Amino acid sequence: MKNVVFIAWNDVRHQLRQGGTVVWLFVMPPIFFYFIGTVMSGFSSGMSGGSSTPIVVAAESPGFLKEQIDLRLRENEFEPEWRAEVVADAEGNLPRSILTLSDNFSEQIVAGEQVDASYDTRASALLRDYETIRIQRSLYTALADIVTADARSDEPLNAAALVALNAETRVWQLEVSAAGHRQTIPVGFEQAVPGILVMFTLLVLLTSGATMLVLERLRGLLRRLASAPMTRTEVVAGKWGGRMLLAVLQVGFALIVGTFVFKMDWGPDLAMIILVLVAWAAFCASAGLLLGSLARTEGQAAGLGVLVANLLAALGGCWWPIEITPDWVQGLQKLIPTGWTMDALHKLISFQAGAVAAIPNVAALLIGTLIVAALAIRRFKYE
Repeated sequence: MKNVVFIAWNDVRHQLRQGGTVVWLFVMPPIFFYFIGTVMSGFSSGMSGGSSTPIVVAAESPGFLKEQIDLRLRENEFEPEWRAEVVADAEGNLPRSILTLSDNFSEQIVAGEQVDASYDTRASALLRDYETIRIQRSLYTALADIVTADARSDEPLNAAALVALNAETRVWQLEVSAAGHRQTIPVGFEQAVPGILVMFTLLVLLTSGATMLVLERLRGLLRRLASAPMTRTEVVAGKWGGRMLLAVLQVGFALIVGTFVFKMDWGPDLAMIILVLVAWAAFCASAGLLLGSLARTEGQAAGLGVLVANLLAALGGCWWPIEITPDWVQGLQKLIPTGWTMDALHKLISFQAGAVAAIPNVAALLIGTLIVAALAIRRFKYE
């Protein structure tokens, strides 16, 4: 064990003397936390309920029902601007969101004729679906108002009947709340801090961790260890331990910065989160050791490390919430290590599903660690 600790400690000391490693270990993660977290916070602002969504309602001669539809749109966090027709601005751009209603729709509804409504928006896919739901809710509520007001009056439907209906206290009140655990899609720093932490741990171990092993082999340093009074098992364990210490240092630093600089709320299961991240660090250490054993040149190790880390980060949900991606991407996430880690962190932080929910993810990471470590040990060579 003394030899293992000696090798591991000296590997970490050597790594921390490298400027590139220090930059990617301590400087770049906070920058990415801030950048990605700020972008994701802006992405979520349209769904936060804190501000209304501007919308142009195109209808010529809307009639008295304009006020009722306007009321329901505003209740659903829209800010409608009524126009007889929609025209492009000086640069040729149309409004971002347009709700088009039939001309003279009040007269058509009173006469019992069909009225058409169409909605067009340039919002992103997730916001488009959310806005569409709110548009439908607004229009169906207005339709219910019209049907109720018309049924209560012996006279044809008019504005006075709707005003009287709006003034009444609703007999039925619907209270909506989430059933079971919280199911909010992670956004802002809640997504960025765990995601970038997971990505950078893998990136540093697959680049710095792997290239150092390649350089030691090319420079004959591993041959010197082979002639030293220590077994091959001690050498491999020491090399793995050095990468594990580097990964733990990366994780610990990210946890501290995320908590105290970016005010990250890790939820009620911090101990389980730490266990997940330790299991992830162990996997990354094994992956770095394996890549360092397979690569023949420093360029191969660095290039493959960057490629694999970024690919797994994108597919595993480190860059964006995996919940907004197509079903096939969400299915793929369950097959890769970054996906296991991010899924566990989302369960614990965003969905607060309890520590037990992350046990299968930890088990998968530990099994993956053992498999990758076994391959690394098998392929480890001194020259």
